[in-house]
Amino acid sequence: MVRRIIKTNPAKPVYNNAGDQAVYRLLRQEVNEIVKLLEPERRKIILFKAFIFPILYLLIYIFALRYGNDPRIYYSAFFVMGILLVIIFLNIIHDAVHGTIFRKKWANSFFIRLFDLMGANSFIWQLRHVRFHHQFPNVNHWDTDIEQSQLFRVFPEGDYSPFHRYQHIYLPLLYPFYLVNWLLVRDFKDFFVKSRTVHKLVEIPLAEFVRLFVFKSGFLFYMIVIPKLVLHLSWLQVLGGFFIFLFTASIFSLLVLLTPHANTDNVFPQPDKDGKMPYSWMIHMMLTTNDISHNNFFTRFFMGCFNYHVAHHLFPFINHVYYPEITARLRTWAAEYELPYREYTLFHSLKNHYLLLKQNRMQEDIFEETM
Repeated sequence: MVRRIIKTNPAKPVYNNAGDQAVYRLLRQEVNEIVKLLEPERRKIILFKAFIFPILYLLIYIFALRYGNDPRIYYSAFFVMGILLVIIFLNIIHDAVHGTIFRKKWANSFFIRLFDLMGANSFIWQLRHVRFHHQFPNVNHWDTDIEQSQLFRVFPEGDYSPFHRYQHIYLPLLYPFYLVNWLLVRDFKDFFVKSRTVHKLVEIPLAEFVRLFVFKSGFLFYMIVIPKLVLHLSWLQVLGGFFIFLFTASIFSLLVLLTPHANTDNVFPQPDKDGKMPYSWMIHMMLTTNDISHNNFFTRFFMGCFNYHVAHHLFPFINHVYYPEITARLRTWAAEYELPYREYTLFHSLKNHYLLLKQNRMQEDIFEETM
């Protein structure tokens, strides 16, 4: 892959890590000890998830083709597939992109391609997630996981349009179309629109353009064309099942994606004109990220421990199955080293995401008098 650095405004952020590197090394050493202690048993869980969830997805799809002449069965199967898409993403694809499922790089890369089979482009998402979001969470013009559409203004310093004053009204109505936009619009824009953030650091290889169209076509073929050929359903019914799949996955995934970063509890730091950030990397990760206080079997096993998001940003090289124990230690570390660790309920984070939309719907008037 050929890479090129493009001079942009603002400059590429640079963290001031003076004073925090020693603390982080100590934390990382304890994390490695936790992983070493738990690995013999947790390794089985990692591998079990890596295979059982894709197999379930395939079996549900086959079930839909076998018994889907009844629209109720067909719609129910695609509803379950939508949920399984999110479960596979959280438990397998997300960990594979960080190289934490298998010890061999090629094996992780193979499982990342599951995302292509499920409609997304794994190459561009890997760039967005690892190269940009994990390096620069909540930084305007650099965090591609948040910077997705001109329809909403999440960053306080983001570009303003008059229609943003209504974003707290229309955006919740558009959220069920999140995956429709991601799979059918956003991936293509990231490939072909040179002003998109991903082009700041990377030149996309020609082979990835070919894979984009091959896998997108294959996804639409098995989700729409094959059911139409096999089942006695109308085009409207087949498309209905497809959009049930997308809407279900959209709503389910947004419960995870909206809560750890995009809310009023977290800060949105910006670099100065020279690209220098106001915090160290470690403090930046903690100020821009919060945990969700729901520790139960469902969130741990099916939702990939998404609620332990601070641990993930501090230690992305560790698989999610270790996050409960790491987070328990993190709470102790936060008190000992005065680290800004925060944890909220799911309702609190969703409410404050809505408040963030309201807060940023108007452009700040720098001439307005404040008392």
